[in-house]
Amino acid sequence: MANKALFLCLISFISVFVSCRQSGQPEPVSTGDLYFSGYYWNFKNSNDTPVGPGPNRFTSKYNNIFLDAGSSLHLKIVKNNSQWYCSELASVKTFGYGTYIFTTASDLTTMNERVVLGLFTWNNYSFQTQANSEIDIEFARWNVASDTLLASYSVQPVWGDNPIPYLERTRKPRMKASRLKSTCTHVFRWTPGLVSWVSYSGGSYPGTDTLAFWSFDSSNPSRSKMEGGKISNPIVIPTPEDSTNVRFNLWLMNGLPPSDNKEFEVVIKSFRFIPL
Repeated sequence: MANKALFLCLISFISVFVSCRQSGQPEPVSTGDLYFSGYYWNFKNSNDTPVGPGPNRFTSKYNNIFLDAGSSLHLKIVKNNSQWYCSELASVKTFGYGTYIFTTASDLTTMNERVVLGLFTWNNYSFQTQANSEIDIEFARWNVASDTLLASYSVQPVWGDNPIPYLERTRKPRMKASRLKSTCTHVFRWTPGLVSWVSYSGGSYPGTDTLAFWSFDSSNPSRSKMEGGKISNPIVIPTPEDSTNVRFNLWLMNGLPPSDNKEFEVVIKSFRFIPL
């Protein structure tokens, strides 16, 4: 009887374990500063030292990065003692080829022309080989207050320190700004030969109401990233490497204060990744 009880207990444990593994929820890799949407994330803290992008002061000490009661992520640009501070989070887990799904839950049409929201991949160690393995979805007016095309899809390098941007590597898709007033889902699918983007109204993927889309394939010319006196190897589509992670940031162009002198906040409802 004892052996039978032990056997039944073991079967029960295995069943629970398998059901958890098949639930579709990502497994935590390790601890971090914040746990959001099934993953751990670390704050970017430069405090009073301006760093890129911008350059800006990035910190988490003014309650400008937090989760609300519904587990949505809040990023803020805040002012403290005459200084402006921006927000950035980096995933602890690394990612590769696959589908990256971001759901925003803010009115992005109220962004000041100097505010930028970035949803992107990044690798601190792959500048030379892969131009930092960066694929972007960004929302900004790029310092043009009258700009109504707020979304940008990009595969880096686009600009950096090179004298003119590689315009074939970025697109501001035609999308009515009014469609960004409420919850939207923004996606890019990264493969060796093609990067494709799509934005949907609402919080579902795939959505039924497509707002914009674009794609960039390996038939485009290779380009080098120029930054800080360095020049990367030429690439067409960057490759994810071992340290490529996902990041969210909210920052100010050229480190300049918002022209309306107002703090700004963005809510990100969720992030999801589907490996290739």
